Amino acid sequence: MATEATPRINARYLETFTNATVRILGRVTALRGESATIDASGSIQLHLNRDAHLTLNNAVEIIGKVHPDLSVKVLQAMDFGPNIDFNAVEAVVDATHRYKEIFYNAD
Repeated sequence: MATEATPRINARYLETFTNATVRILGRVTALRGESATIDASGSIQLHLNRDAHLTLNNAVEIIGKVHPDLSVKVLQAMDFGPNIDFNAVEAVVDATHRYKEIFYNAD
């Protein structure tokens, strides 16, 4: 049984992964009812599900589907708290795409 790859991306890669399921780690910058905005090397609009409990200014990892308008429908969210090294996060995202054959099928 194969599982779907969920490559780690940031705002720069949204257009490349339209209609795909991805992982994004960013800082929550705004909460508005059933939507939120995170900063992941750029602003990303999120459409939250009922299970997503985000905290303003905390880091959050999102597993979600990128819509054609480059917003992301949240499938799962995990709060990582306020103390995340975003330089390390960027290094992981860069490695994911530099060595994509290890992490996802680029077809």
